[in-house]
Amino acid sequence: MEEVDRILIHTLRTCGTEVPEDVQSVRQFNTELIVEAVVRCLRVINPSVGASLSHTLPPGMSARFRIGTSLAQACQDLGYSGEIGYQTFLYSSEPDIRALLIFLAEKLPRDSHEDAHQPAGKSTILQRDIGAKIKQQMSLPWVPPLCRTASLQRSQSLYRLHCFHSQPLSLAGDSSMKSVPAERQEYWAKYLPFVTAQLPHVSSVAASLLERNTAEISAVQEWEAEWKSQGLASRLPPEDYRSKKRQRLQKRIQDQLRKYSQLLTENQIPTSSSQDLLDVLRAFNMEGAADQHKGSRFTHAQKFTHQQDPQKLREQMQRATEVLPKKDTQDEDAEQRELTSLQQQIDVMEKEIQELTESTKLLQLTLTQAGGEAGEMHQQCEEKEKVVRVKKRAVELLPDAENNLTKLQALVDSSALRMVNLVGQWETHRVRLLEEYRALRKAHQEQEDESSRWMKEAKDLYDKIRGAADEAKRKEELYKQLMSEYESLPKEVSRAAYTQRILEIVSNIKKQKEEITKILSDTKDLQKEINSLTGKVDRTFVVTDELVFKDAKKDEPVRKAYKYLAALHENCSQLIQTIEDTGTILREIRDLEEQIETETAKKTLSNLQKILEDYKAIKQENAILLGRVKEA
Repeated sequence: MEEVDRILIHTLRTCGTEVPEDVQSVRQFNTELIVEAVVRCLRVINPSVGASLSHTLPPGMSARFRIGTSLAQACQDLGYSGEIGYQTFLYSSEPDIRALLIFLAEKLPRDSHEDAHQPAGKSTILQRDIGAKIKQQMSLPWVPPLCRTASLQRSQSLYRLHCFHSQPLSLAGDSSMKSVPAERQEYWAKYLPFVTAQLPHVSSVAASLLERNTAEISAVQEWEAEWKSQGLASRLPPEDYRSKKRQRLQKRIQDQLRKYSQLLTENQIPTSSSQDLLDVLRAFNMEGAADQHKGSRFTHAQKFTHQQDPQKLREQMQRATEVLPKKDTQDEDAEQRELTSLQQQIDVMEKEIQELTESTKLLQLTLTQAGGEAGEMHQQCEEKEKVVRVKKRAVELLPDAENNLTKLQALVDSSALRMVNLVGQWETHRVRLLEEYRALRKAHQEQEDESSRWMKEAKDLYDKIRGAADEAKRKEELYKQLMSEYESLPKEVSRAAYTQRILEIVSNIKKQKEEITKILSDTKDLQKEINSLTGKVDRTFVVTDELVFKDAKKDEPVRKAYKYLAALHENCSQLIQTIEDTGTILREIRDLEEQIETETAKKTLSNLQKILEDYKAIKQENAILLGRVKEA
């Protein structure tokens, strides 16, 4: 039990339980230490349950009973099948506590007894360091701002807190990539500023790096999900799939730009955005879309009449006003009257141009309708011409109708024979083509099945590769974590000492097993010897009894000897029974001694004393509460 208790104490210490150094056995655990150990183990096994439990006992007895009941219920929820209740923690016994602690130690996660819900790897070490730092800062007492020293100003003031504000960064790529130009690589190597120099505030560095890293990880995950769902189904290499996707995107952009350019052309809106759109279309190699903006001659004439003539008139008027020399007031009035008349003429011309534009649109619509009607009439004329040609040929054949009918009948018969011949040939070709079609369809179906099978195998292989990569990554992180824990362990402890101790324990177990086997074999031999001696004694007595009984009928001394023989046999039987009863009593004594030791380990007297003390404390609490109620 000593080795078991040492292992349990070591496990409890790794869970965070502060077990004193002088405690070497479960027998030395008090109530406070038992409650703390159980709560620490529950927090590691199930943090959601352990977080609501306190590892310290309150002074009130009712609160202690509630904590003991909560701990018992939590252990039962984990699957503990032994008898457990609040008395297990408040009035503990050594066997029950040892069994409970062994159960909790077996329930602890195998990878990490310290914090099982934390991920393995660098994040575990980082979170552990953060927790240690926070715990260290929380252990420091709070000091008012005016009384803080320089170190406390750094740790307890809020001037180092900043908002999460990120900005775009320019980072260097992989210089080993072949598609990167040499100029860009030279820029990355010589002229690209550091990340801290790219941002106006140093406080934005962490936020910018975190957002950049998150964006890259999200892009990689989205590409993997798209490739797994759509890329593999397209049966294309990744480069071809990306190229095809880029072409589809460019085509959609071009279609949208063409649509917008057509709207601009139809609405005749000459804005700067249309010129920008033309430039974009030229950049996409869309000369056709740019040509759509050229329009027809009628459109140019309409725009020239509607937009450019009034402008030219105004420009001419401005030039005329600039060229005219300065005159006196009368000349200025004449010029003003002339300008007014010219402006009226311009307004009249604009109104006429607008009316002509509307009439032009109406005429163009009428022309379109007339063109449609002309096309329909032309089609009707062609159909009527075909009918006339057929009737004309029929009229030409009427004078010699009998010969023509004979020739027509012969032509129909020959056409029928040729049709029958063609049908036979077609049937021959059709059978052969159907066989080829079925063979090709079967081959195509087999090829599709084979392709589907290969596709499924490729997906399975991809999943296996992904799983193997995740497993390798997890094992690598676990290896790094174990290496860091190994480096943090004290170096003065020799592994050979633990190995030697384990070997000694194994050798002791082997010796005990050999001794037990030897005792069992000796017991079996002794039992066999006792059984053989008992049978020999019984047989000897039977033979002797028969011989002496025959002579006892004839001789008186022999009759007395027979009586003494019967008395001797009875006394020997009583002696053997007495020895057996003595052995049974000795075994019962040993069992009772073990029971006494077990009851002593249960601390019955001390628990009774604790129960009496708790009962007195509860009576005092009840009296205090009754006094408060009466006062209220």
